[in-house]
Amino acid sequence: MAEPAQGSCCPIATDGERHGACKARRRRLKRLLLLSTCLCPALLGGPHAALAQSSASPAGSTITLDPVVVEGQAETATGPVRGIIATRSATGAKTDTPLIETPQAITVIGAEQMDLQKPTSVVQATRYAPGIRSESFGADARNDWFIIRGFPQQTTGYFLDGTQLFSTAFATWKLEPWSLERIEVLRGPASTLYGGGDPGGLINAVSKRPPTVAGGAAETGVDSHGNGYGAIDVGGPIGQSGQWFYRLTALGRAGGTQTDYTNNERIHIAPALTWRPNEDTSITVLASYTRDWTRGQNFLPYVGTVVNAPYGRISTKLFTSNPDSDHFRREQAMVGYQLQHRVNDVWTVRQNARFNYLSLDFQTLYGVGYDGPPANGLLARGNFVTRPTAYQFNLDSQAEARFTTGAFGHTLLLGVDFKRYRIDDEQGYAAGPSLNLLNPVYTPVAPVTSRYTLATITQTQVGFYAQDQIKLGRLSLTLGGRYDTVNTGLDNHLTPSGSATNDAGRFTGRAALMYTTDFGLAPYVSYATSFNPQVGINAATGGILAPETGRGVEVGVKYRPTGWNVTFAAALFEINRQNVSTTIYTPAFQTAQIGAIRSRGFELEAAIDLAQGLKLIASYSLADPRVTNDLNLAAIGHTPAGIPRQSGSIWVNYVLQSGPLEGLGASAGLRYVGTSFADAANSLPVPAYTLVDAGLQYRYRNWDFRLNVTNLFDTVHVSSCSSASACFYGDRRRATLAATYRW
Repeated sequence: MAEPAQGSCCPIATDGERHGACKARRRRLKRLLLLSTCLCPALLGGPHAALAQSSASPAGSTITLDPVVVEGQAETATGPVRGIIATRSATGAKTDTPLIETPQAITVIGAEQMDLQKPTSVVQATRYAPGIRSESFGADARNDWFIIRGFPQQTTGYFLDGTQLFSTAFATWKLEPWSLERIEVLRGPASTLYGGGDPGGLINAVSKRPPTVAGGAAETGVDSHGNGYGAIDVGGPIGQSGQWFYRLTALGRAGGTQTDYTNNERIHIAPALTWRPNEDTSITVLASYTRDWTRGQNFLPYVGTVVNAPYGRISTKLFTSNPDSDHFRREQAMVGYQLQHRVNDVWTVRQNARFNYLSLDFQTLYGVGYDGPPANGLLARGNFVTRPTAYQFNLDSQAEARFTTGAFGHTLLLGVDFKRYRIDDEQGYAAGPSLNLLNPVYTPVAPVTSRYTLATITQTQVGFYAQDQIKLGRLSLTLGGRYDTVNTGLDNHLTPSGSATNDAGRFTGRAALMYTTDFGLAPYVSYATSFNPQVGINAATGGILAPETGRGVEVGVKYRPTGWNVTFAAALFEINRQNVSTTIYTPAFQTAQIGAIRSRGFELEAAIDLAQGLKLIASYSLADPRVTNDLNLAAIGHTPAGIPRQSGSIWVNYVLQSGPLEGLGASAGLRYVGTSFADAANSLPVPAYTLVDAGLQYRYRNWDFRLNVTNLFDTVHVSSCSSASACFYGDRRRATLAATYRW
């Protein structure tokens, strides 16, 4: 049956015909429900003879037609998430794959969920995701710290649009949630697709792309610490050609935090432009510029935070550095493109590229323990300065083929991944004056003139990878392999004789088997290895750090009942990691390789998103990392410092869908973080804590008003300790009132 002409009433057709001939037309219409209210006489006859005869019935007779549901545009791996449950992702396979068919644990936080919860950072957005421990350094406005499956992942596990944001020393990247379409947490080794990385997992943030329909949003808000912000998000087509589209997101933030003298200020702008000359080709240019101003994080002793000192507890408001000299200033710029071309029905080629620049100026006085007995209340401090500049270029070229061989369906991916990283690092340290915690007096401090690190480090990595997703009926097998070659060079400006170069190469692989039933149950098993070349100096040997290696096994099941917007997932895992690098305090910040760690555990996850206005997210995670080899024999068999073994959360949101209070909603959340330790011997426990979040919202026409309160009962807690002299308070209660206008 031919597609009806524009402007005609809907044809009368069987279900098969409606899903066949009208398929192309339905795809072009979005979120419309078209009811068949007329008959097209020209289309009557043949199989419609009975309906034609009925149309000639006496006046007053009624003919009832089946409704025609016109579907909107389907979800894509990088596009908006409908509600809080994503169905597709490219993070786990670098191909647009349904999550129910991806044999690895992945959690997707979409823009709608972020809009409901109002996070101010990427790690705050992951608070309710399983397997990830966000905000592991407490209320720190400087950086996005996170732990996945028991391993700190922020140095190698931070990605934007599928390419890595590698960091080392203090040259750390920070993304803005307002400019993100989705945040995807992948758990387990991913080196076969992404190259060098730790085996715990990664966060892949996906930028907002230009929309095909004009629209936008403007938002303003302020929190209970006096930190206010304004933001805008606009986009749509350019001109009438239907080939050019744009988007502009921007945000400005200024104001205080829970700590005295410490502001959290930001300017961020992210333009995007898409050129789509035809249905088979598109190129999107993505750029951003960000400047951050804040101050250093308090490093506080275990006695006085976790447990009482003779004088009690240290105030969460106390600033332990010097307000006159302490500063953290970051300038960050990124520009890149994503090119895709569909060659034919089999082949599609893609290329993703991005250049990143970062400059940091950080000076602080941080605590290194008590000066004398704790009763004196004197905090010894180190005077630290660092001014790194980092550059990174990523180029990932892919060719994807979808074809069949007999009864087997294939999605074959071939790729070449290039990464070039350079950091001009500068770090200095000197002993600083002590601070009286009971009666703080901030006196001028001389700048640090000496340097213990002054070096240029470069790393070039080239990886060749292949992956085949093979399907036989409901059984799918994923096989992947990659070989990386890495050259690392150290130019030591302080001690030229300490300069060195190092070449390394490693094969990593992945194999996974999955079975998908017709009622939505999908069990799977996966095995993968990892390789992580290091950038940095081994404090023990003076040479370049050796590459880390790892391997992981995962057994899990995913369930999405047919006809329900509900998902459940469970996974068991074991990850082994060798040549583990860690920061040591001597008292300056240096790096050493401590040996090997094994992490075992399991994760549970559930999400419900019903049309009646109910949304629910729940999770539980157990990750039990244990040191299996170390020069410090007392650490073997114990959990590394600062790593909690358990966490769990539940969050529910409900909005009235009708009646005089339509648009009124409320949310509530519960977050639990288990016990961790402040030392390698696990003799200094950091207690578990539970936090409650709550929110109210009201939608009226184009307006959306929200009040979100985190840590509702203002529970004072220590988020973690990395040593007995480095403990970090978590976020106190913060209420945020926001108003959004959409058009």
